[in-house]
Amino acid sequence: MEVPLNPVGREEIHRLESILLFATLFRPEVIELIKDPAERLTWVDSLAVAAGAIAREKAGMTTSEIAEELGRTETTIRKHLKGETKAGELVRETYELIKQGKLDELVKNVEVLAKGGQLVAVEEYEKLRKEKEELEAKVKELEEKVKALEEENRTLKAKLENVRKVLDDALSRIKEIEKLL
Repeated sequence: MEVPLNPVGREEIHRLESILLFATLFRPEVIELIKDPAERLTWVDSLAVAAGAIAREKAGMTTSEIAEELGRTETTIRKHLKGETKAGELVRETYELIKQGKLDELVKNVEVLAKGGQLVAVEEYEKLRKEKEELEAKVKELEEKVKALEEENRTLKAKLENVRKVLDDALSRIKEIEKLL
């Protein structure tokens, strides 16, 4: 995919803006940041504004033009462009990674999993999958131990019942002997 690093025209600006937003959103550290539903909307909005600001800056627009077009203050736009906000810093880093030809690396390590509406990095997914497999193996092992203990319990109950019968028989004989004496 060709990324317009210095966009010319609205279409290229929007393409760079979209790529910056997408690639930044799917960076593992950003996925961690947006896991909290209470913070998600704020983060996505800030990242979108930062991506829009940086794409427009690369197209040669002034800070006031960018602010007007994005409906934000010039101060907010300046902070994003200078990397004084976390969103601006993250998007700027993403731009530099794309510029170095690392866009594929940015997105190939990420997979979207619709599990409770959460985004999970592939490495996190693999870690969780492995942990799940280990837990399932442990559960199976414990279930087998429970079955073995239940079987042992049944065997002990049967032996105890036999001992009880022997003792009852012995007690009956003792009582018979006592009667005879």
